[in-house]
Order: sequence, then structure tokens, then C-alpha cells
Amino acid sequence: MHVTLGWDIGGAHLKAARAQDGRIVATGELATPLWQGLDSLHAAFGELLRRLGPADAHGVTMTGELCDAFASRRDGVIGLAEIAAQHLGRPRLYAGRAGFVALEAAAEHTVAIASANWRASAQAVALHVSDALLIDIGSTTTDLIPLVAGAVAAVGEDDAGRLAAGELVYVGLTRSFVMAMADRAPFAGAWTPLMNEFFAAAADVRRVLGDLPEGADLMATADGRDKSAAASRARLARMIGREAAQAPDLAWRGLAGWFAEAQLRDICDAAFLRLSRGDVAEGAPVIAGGVGEEVAREVARRLGRPCLGFAQLIGADAGASVCAPAAAVALLLSRGM
Repeated sequence: MHVTLGWDIGGAHLKAARAQDGRIVATGELATPLWQGLDSLHAAFGELLRRLGPADAHGVTMTGELCDAFASRRDGVIGLAEIAAQHLGRPRLYAGRAGFVALEAAAEHTVAIASANWRASAQAVALHVSDALLIDIGSTTTDLIPLVAGAVAAVGEDDAGRLAAGELVYVGLTRSFVMAMADRAPFAGAWTPLMNEFFAAAADVRRVLGDLPEGADLMATADGRDKSAAASRARLARMIGREAAQAPDLAWRGLAGWFAEAQLRDICDAAFLRLSRGDVAEGAPVIAGGVGEEVAREVARRLGRPCLGFAQLIGADAGASVCAPAAAVALLLSRGM
């Protein structure tokens, strides 16, 4: 039996996946708010290693190099690689087009290693389908990655290029700030401006709607209070300068629904922008992944395209979709890619 572990070091979560003989058999995710310090990352590595067990090889991808704990992307890539090495020995680092590179090559390949996890996911999809649009909706961002004739057909390679091309959208299922979703919202028959404060997050929107996937929200709430629907209504009410008791629950569900729709429109707009280049085949499916897989499925419906889940595509359980880049790294490493 050959075992590989794939790791995705994000700014907010550490995700891991275990592949045995080329098949994902287990995944794990823990909160690691790196902007608060790196201790949580050390602890998460230890806990996920305990859960997933030993491996013949480890592969690492990352986006956490952008966090405030580091002065630059370069410092972040090198720093996270060093932390990974403390726990994993000599992991291979995923460097996009360059494939996997040795730990000591981190400084030489910082540009390629930084925030390249999206390409790993797309490469894993390309093992199963030649033409598709991968839509991976995470807690913080959404990746839209086209596959054409079995190859990753992304226009952008770094964050700036991907944002401009509609291939990266800063919209996520749980961590997006409500104040960033719009500058006004409809309530009680009128448009009301929003408070420009972090009073509520996208997880509150989903919790009020009742469609937040179990275990999806691992972060502390904006006010440090509990994660009940009532507490989420109170946080959402503050966004428009009100108290939850000033309106019935139906009104707050309506407001939450409008914010969810605003996020969905942002993702659809990006998808239409990217597809307008005309390189993705008309009948190519959407591959839906991430903690927001159900939202990605709705995007596919609006695009008029068939849809498959990432985990379904690779023959794994739902956890592989939530941890798609980690699962992809484990699979690619197991194939010697």
C-alpha cells in the first residue's frame, strides 16, 4: 500500500487528505487563523497527522503566505515551507506548472508556489475530464478554472491576473464580510445603506437561511457570541443599524436571501466573463467543489451546464470536495506528477 498525504495551508484553515494507492480515503480540516499567530498551524499539523496517520510522502500547497504574519509573499512561502518541514520531514512543494519541487528549492520557486492550490485542483480534474469549468467555492474565495482539451486553460497565473480574468473572486461561503457584499440592501420596502463595520459574515447569512453545511463555519463570530440562528439574526440586523427584535424572522430571512443572491450574482458574473472568451466547449460541465459546492451547482444551473461534484468525479466522499486542493495534491503526488 502506497500512502500520500496532501496538505493545503490556507490563511484561515489547514486542510489535509490521505490517498491510498491513488484513492482519497480520508480528509481533515482545522481552523488556523494565521493573522493571529502561527501557533494554531503547528497545533493543527499535529492533530491532523494524528488523525490521518503516517505516509510515504507528503505534498504541500498553500495560500497562507498572504497572511499578516509575513512581510511578503516570499517570506510567507519560505516560512510556511519551514513550518511544514518541522512536522512532515521533507515534503514536496507544489509549484504550479513546475510540478513538485524539493523543500530546499522553496526560495527559488516562491512565485510559482504562492497561491497555486487552484491549479492542483484543476490538474486533478483533468485526470478525469478533458473539458470543464471547475468552480471551487471555499470559505473566503471562489476559483473558476477552465479546462480545455485536457489542459488547464487559465488566463491568469497570479492573484492579480486571475482577479482581472474572472478566475478568482473574493466571495466565500462563510468568511466574506457582509459589508463587502454590497453598499445597500432592500429592507421594509426601502433601500438602506449598510454599516461599514464587520458586524456579520457570510456564515451568518447562511445560518439565517438555514442552509449552512454542518461543520462549515470554523471561525469565531464577529461579536464573539454563539452560532445560533438568533445570534446570526442579531448580527445581520446590526448591518442595517437595527435590532433583530424590530422585525419578524421572515424579514431577516428576506435580507439574508438578498445577500446570498448578491454573492451568487458575483460568481455568475465572473463565470460569464470567463466563458465569454469562447474557449470552453459549449457542452462542457461545471465541476463543483469546495464548502460551497451547492452554490456552485446553482451557478451551473444558471449557466445551463451539466454539473458534477469534485468528490463524485474522483470517487471519494464529500470531504474531498471541501478539501479539494489537498486531495488534488495527494493524488498528483501519488501519480508522480
